[in-house]
Amino acid sequence: MLIAMPGMGDPRFEQAVVYMCAHSEDGAMGLIVNKPAADVRFEDLLDQLEIPKAEGAGEIRVMFGGPVEHGRGFVLHSADYVANESTLIVDDEVGMTATLDILEDIARGEGPTQSLLALGYSGWGPGQLEGELAANGWLTCEASPELVFGTSADEKWVAALGSLGIDPLLLSAEGGRA
Repeated sequence: MLIAMPGMGDPRFEQAVVYMCAHSEDGAMGLIVNKPAADVRFEDLLDQLEIPKAEGAGEIRVMFGGPVEHGRGFVLHSADYVANESTLIVDDEVGMTATLDILEDIARGEGPTQSLLALGYSGWGPGQLEGELAANGWLTCEASPELVFGTSADEKWVAALGSLGIDPLLLSAEGGRA
């Protein structure tokens, strides 16, 4: 996961925690997992897509996933759900699916045990993320299902820093090299 450093300079990523879904020499793609989408509820999206919601089916959190393709949804979920070729297996514990079938399954109460829906994504061109890391724009930490799915959105940035043993009050917006 990426943890935004203070003073990053891009307000869209202020105190952001980004779950990295893909990273290669061609670039990187991730989803912000701690910024709730303003005034967007899962039930409203289901209504808009004309997907009926079964009695007792759960509500999932809707996040601002990043500044790229706001109209596109990505479900980050536990590995107990796989929708054939449409699920990207990120690691042993997390997958990502960006097709309507997962929303239909969640609405029927048959989806993954843990999930969040991200509208839009965060993307970097070749070498761009590496440059931002070198410029002290981001810290990195291991992703855990508890941090991704179990921690409330407003606590994830502090929790991610805490996983590194860092007190956010001790962070500086200025970086340097020895």
